[in-house]
Amino acid sequence: MAGMAQNLPADLARAIDEAGYFPALVRDVVATALAGDEVRQHLVHVETTFEQDELLRHITVLVLTPTKLVIVHADDHDDSAAGGVRSTRQAVTATSETVALSFVRGVTLTHVVTSPERYRSGSLGREVTLTIGWGTISRIDLLPATCGDPNCDADHGYDGTITGDDISLRISADAEGEGHLQQAMTFAHALSAVVGSAAR
Repeated sequence: MAGMAQNLPADLARAIDEAGYFPALVRDVVATALAGDEVRQHLVHVETTFEQDELLRHITVLVLTPTKLVIVHADDHDDSAAGGVRSTRQAVTATSETVALSFVRGVTLTHVVTSPERYRSGSLGREVTLTIGWGTISRIDLLPATCGDPNCDADHGYDGTITGDDISLRISADAEGEGHLQQAMTFAHALSAVVGSAAR
């Protein structure tokens, strides 16, 4: 397995390097998950969030091959010792998931268009949210059911919704640049074109 990261396409390796989040580790995790498959399209996305007084970073790498979708996440990890004592040592958790294209259920691309009265044909806005569902994880939200009568105290059971909770990425041209926004739309188009194309 040594040296597998050297087999990554140059543009994918460069995108990981430019993201700047422990690139050597991320390249190795991506290469291991690909297992030598051809890379047809990719998307590298970094998010930074604030939690109380901490700055947390998170990278997601999506890679499309002829037969599968590879998802790699890496983020800062709370390496607390037993008893809740926080360690000064930094740690990162990196996870990969491989999904057969036949199991990708949907690709949703939400465009945010400001000043729609000035919209130019073909521009598609300056922000998108890419959501990919493959049914691995679902979230169930339950609430007590009601009959509409505010004075009724009968038990009407529960109402609920089941929501796919696989992956959703928000990409803004103003925050990440026009190139990154275009890359996200290119990736979404490539994935949409092959969803369901492989036999189950």
